[in-house]
Amino acid sequence: MQYLGIMSLLTIISHFGFITLAFVALQSLRLDRYIDSNKQRHFRWVLVMTSVALGYMCSSFFLSFMDSVVHLSYLIK
Repeated sequence: MQYLGIMSLLTIISHFGFITLAFVALQSLRLDRYIDSNKQRHFRWVLVMTSVALGYMCSSFFLSFMDSVVHLSYLIK
């Protein structure tokens, strides 16, 4: 039961961490320079949603990889 709690906490932290990392990385591209000033609000929403999608995919890959590494021990036993 404690294993599930630890994995849930790791999943939440990983998702938020990767989403934040994706958001900062996309902001550093400074794509807002190419968007009209009256469409900046919509562009911010696109930036947030893209960050969530990209961060979630990276986090899912990371967690899946970590889970696979943990389960490699069953191959030896």
